[in-house]
Amino acid sequence: MKILFCVEFYYPSLGGAQEVVRQIAERLASCGHSVSVATSRLASRRSNTHKGVHINEFEISGNRVRGLQGDVEAYREFLKSGDFDVVLFYAAQQWTFDAAWPVMTSIPARKVLVPCGYSGLFEPSYSEYFAALPAILRQMDALVYHAEDYRDMEFGRAAGIGHGVMIPNGADIEEFSVPKKNDFRHELSIPESALLFLTVGTLTGVKGHLELAQAFHSADFGEREAVLILNGNSPKFRNAMQQAFKLAKERGWFCAAKHGVKALLAGLKRKIRKTSSVQDWVLRINHEKHSKKRALVIDLPRDQLVQAYLNADLFVFASNIEYSPLVLFEACAAGLPFLTVPVGNSVEIVAWTGGGEICPAGKDGLGYTRVSPDDLARRMETLVANKEKRSEMGRCGRLAVENRFNWNILAQEYGALFTRLANKSVPAPGQGREAAASAI
Repeated sequence: MKILFCVEFYYPSLGGAQEVVRQIAERLASCGHSVSVATSRLASRRSNTHKGVHINEFEISGNRVRGLQGDVEAYREFLKSGDFDVVLFYAAQQWTFDAAWPVMTSIPARKVLVPCGYSGLFEPSYSEYFAALPAILRQMDALVYHAEDYRDMEFGRAAGIGHGVMIPNGADIEEFSVPKKNDFRHELSIPESALLFLTVGTLTGVKGHLELAQAFHSADFGEREAVLILNGNSPKFRNAMQQAFKLAKERGWFCAAKHGVKALLAGLKRKIRKTSSVQDWVLRINHEKHSKKRALVIDLPRDQLVQAYLNADLFVFASNIEYSPLVLFEACAAGLPFLTVPVGNSVEIVAWTGGGEICPAGKDGLGYTRVSPDDLARRMETLVANKEKRSEMGRCGRLAVENRFNWNILAQEYGALFTRLANKSVPAPGQGREAAASAI
């Protein structure tokens, strides 16, 4: 088969969407399929082929709400003229999907969308977007959901969209089957006897780093030393500003402002302020007299990050917005028990894997999860005090990834779906996701 994945960013860019598409694309390519990706141009990309996957770059940014900038027409022609059997769009609300709306019926390939949770569903600025979306969803040959009960699936049900398939996320089981390095803690000056907490997420201001730092500060671990690793790369402020200046140069400053430069700058300022407040709490933790706690804000290389998972005592996740967080599956793959707020489909992941526990938290009017740092601290205290429970959760999580939630198995499910679509053996809209899923 000839398969095209359309995703806003791709390798060497890092992120959840990039990782899911990369894992599936590379495995399908290794099975002999012709696999391509359509994505944003990156200055850091050194080759247009990676592990058998051909990368097609486009100088495009934005989405249907913020406005589309760049060579949109070239991308649309690429979709219409490409000799693909299946085209998969990964995530709504980003340019590779939104730019295709006007030509969707002219794309000859079978079309699949992974909605990825509709993060803007409750945002007033996206009201017209979601009013128009059902008509586009009906032009898809299949929708792939990563959750059995989340707002993207509920949206589809309410709109009468029945051709859904549930394929969960997972982890790379081989990556987390490496030996645990006993010198990992020594390299970061972490005592062997200390409790080690880990969280992973880009420092955007919405990944829960602030809430977790506050919880860690107030938690009481008795006489034990405790270390918190806040691992994540910084937001790409420079790239965002470069795009703004590029738009201004091409179309003038008035047009640049019209398309959201002011909003972009305001958003960047908010992220900078929140990131700074995380650093303030880290300094407070590290400089408090007679404290046995320490916090590290670092961005470990991938092999070292895997070792962090393998050496930690508890993974803690307090993110404000997610869909189906890969980091929870990665914790399971490492045999690391996790504590998470009810963000995205984390409640399902706890039920599926048995690898973690939920810390209750509410949601604000825009659908963002907001946890009380005090509540999170109490849950952290309770879990670290119960070593047997943590050990059992770690064992269950690892077993779940071995048996179901790993990319080898999941790639086969995508491959089976694509084969069925290419052969036009597709459940008729209205038959429901159960009928579609049963064919996998």
